[in-house]
Amino acid sequence: MSGSDGRIALVCSCEDTMRLDERAIARGCGAELRTAEQLCMAQLDRFMAALATGRPLTVACTAQAPLFAQEAAEAGAEAPIFVNVREHAGWSAEGRGAGPKMAALLAAAAEPMPATPLVPLESGGVTLVLGRDAVALEVAARLADRLDLTVLLTGAEDVTPPRSTAFPVMKGRARAATGYLGAFEVTVDGAAMPRPSSRARYEWAPGKDGATSRADVVLDLTGGAPLFPAHEVRQGYLRADPADAAAVERLIAAAAELNGTFDKPRFIDFTDSLCAHSRNKRTGCTRCIDLCPTGAITPGTGPQKDQVVISAEICAGCGACAAVCPTGAAQYTLPPASALARRLRALLMAYRAAGGEAPVVLFHDEAQGEAMLEALARHGEGLPARVLPLRVNEPTALDLSLIAGAFAWGASAVRVLLPGKRAHGADGLLRNIDYANAALAGLGLGHATPRAAAIETDDPFTLGEALTTLPRAPFAFAPSTHQAIGTPREMALQGFRALREAAKSPAATVAMPALAPFGTTVVNTEGCTLCLACTSVCPTSAFSANPETPQLRFLEDACVQCGLCVATCPEKVITLAPRLNFAAEAASPRVVKEEEPATCPGCGKAFGTKASIARVKAKLSAHWMFADPARQAILDLCDSCRINEATLGGLDPYAGAPRPVTKTTEDYLREAERAKREEEK
Repeated sequence: MSGSDGRIALVCSCEDTMRLDERAIARGCGAELRTAEQLCMAQLDRFMAALATGRPLTVACTAQAPLFAQEAAEAGAEAPIFVNVREHAGWSAEGRGAGPKMAALLAAAAEPMPATPLVPLESGGVTLVLGRDAVALEVAARLADRLDLTVLLTGAEDVTPPRSTAFPVMKGRARAATGYLGAFEVTVDGAAMPRPSSRARYEWAPGKDGATSRADVVLDLTGGAPLFPAHEVRQGYLRADPADAAAVERLIAAAAELNGTFDKPRFIDFTDSLCAHSRNKRTGCTRCIDLCPTGAITPGTGPQKDQVVISAEICAGCGACAAVCPTGAAQYTLPPASALARRLRALLMAYRAAGGEAPVVLFHDEAQGEAMLEALARHGEGLPARVLPLRVNEPTALDLSLIAGAFAWGASAVRVLLPGKRAHGADGLLRNIDYANAALAGLGLGHATPRAAAIETDDPFTLGEALTTLPRAPFAFAPSTHQAIGTPREMALQGFRALREAAKSPAATVAMPALAPFGTTVVNTEGCTLCLACTSVCPTSAFSANPETPQLRFLEDACVQCGLCVATCPEKVITLAPRLNFAAEAASPRVVKEEEPATCPGCGKAFGTKASIARVKAKLSAHWMFADPARQAILDLCDSCRINEATLGGLDPYAGAPRPVTKTTEDYLREAERAKREEEK
């Protein structure tokens, strides 16, 4: 019995339209291999026999997945896992050499994925229709039997009132909007009711600015600027150009379904205690806020003032926040990076076990990627045999750990398929690609053609050409087999360290681009006063104090380059230096600055530092109270002894020069009157 779970892999040649390298597939797939030529029809009995064993099944056919799932359900058996080895591997100009790829696809699919948490959205069908002309009224009339509607016309164009309406019609301009499906709030200026006597066109009563309209659904037919950033993915907000009849029809069809209870994935799992956004009213990391295309991430308030707040209802799932979060506070759930890393590792290790060489990992999604790979297989030359497609929910959610892990586990190149029009949230992914290439170059593993890159196209043949012409540039060492564990940042470091060890690279440090999630800090020790403000705001305790002596310490492995220390330092002597440090000392605290403690001559208690007391003396030397050097001795005392000396030691706080007499308003008026009389004399 093959495979750790006794799994059976059923692989069909689809009427011999693709060659099955049974030896290579069996060697790498991690399951008992059974083959067929027409599994879905003439040889369906082979599927039923495998089903009867009660063992887990992987079926290498997605075209007939509904049939196999139905048979499994009728038999009361567990549903099989389905893998597309036809369009992704066998139907290719290089299909004869695709055995290792088929083995890899089968092995990767067997890695379990956790369930995705859901967020409920409730819509009662209360709908606000924003329009400029009669199209808004026509749309509302067609939806009136399914939704509770209010039409808000801009008043920019004359509209003839209908003989009767089943819904209110008003005038106004939507100035701003917030919310999501089931909870929209729209701010309206010039809100006015129509006059009942309106005849050829609507006549309006006086308007009111700043009115608020609440709705479950917003239909925007104004033809103007959208009310939301990345409006295409704002659930419950539908927009169409009123002059585009086809777009209006699509809007009507979609709106008719927006009444009821809906579940959407909770794309981001957020751990607020790890967030490095803010401390003590100082702002540090804003990576997620800067990249979120929908505005779903905002600075927290009240008890959440030191972190960001992510609206699961607004989040559209691009994953840009998770891709760049340096601490792992925001992690993608569809699936989590750790689960996807296990699948990626299985994919590459199975490919190598089956005899494959120089693999290229192609990350893609379902909506765009699957259609393009199918078109390439059916109408082109298919994918090259060494290109391993791995479907993800959103390519823009790929964090650095997955790119670093792909190279550590043996990928010679990584490509990410994106739409020709730059995808929402893609900047985070592109940033991670730059980080990966910088790390590889620093380790001496770079290449003239970037090892990691995005392919931004909607043309399957352009995709095929880009992959076919990719240079064959394998690493000259055995890949790592390590298991990725921990936060995405920790997994990324594991991948880079595994690469350095396997490549026997002498590089101790590698400079990284700005905003990379690891690095060191540079402290101008001459300006540092050991106030230790940086230690109180550091979210990862990279900066720490020594409770025994005046000392500032720094642990590089813990630094996420959030910038809170830079923002907090009152002397402005800290700067960030992004880098990878492979030296052993990066894992141990190093002393940044230390000074000799000051000892109170009165009681012997250690407090402050001699340098800080000397600075205070220098600043107060010009003050009348400390002009006498003997008086300055009080500054050498601790707080308790200083109080005693001030109260019992004969220090007269009024011993300075006479203070000017306080003058009231009456005094000034009296002096002015006196001066006036003297002038009159």
